[in-house]
Amino acid sequence: MKDKEIIADKLYLDLNAKSVEIEDQSHLHKGHPGAASGGGHYDVRIISSAFIGLTTIERHRLIYNSLSNLMKNEIHALSIKAFSPDEVS
Repeated sequence: MKDKEIIADKLYLDLNAKSVEIEDQSHLHKGHPGAASGGGHYDVRIISSAFIGLTTIERHRLIYNSLSNLMKNEIHALSIKAFSPDEVS
């Protein structure tokens, strides 16, 4: 299973996400020291009811907690856009 699929599966399962979109931007970071470790650079857009009433920091913490085991090797950098269902049209 590819890293993008693993990330999406974790977010769907752990945060009961309605939608998860992941863009692998690793190719934009060639030569970056973090890229040498093999960890990818990902842009994540997630919609989940788990974010209702939470601040941006709290939402990010939920996501980082969900992906914590992947942050050691598979993920080097993560750009996050997290919304509750009522914040998107």
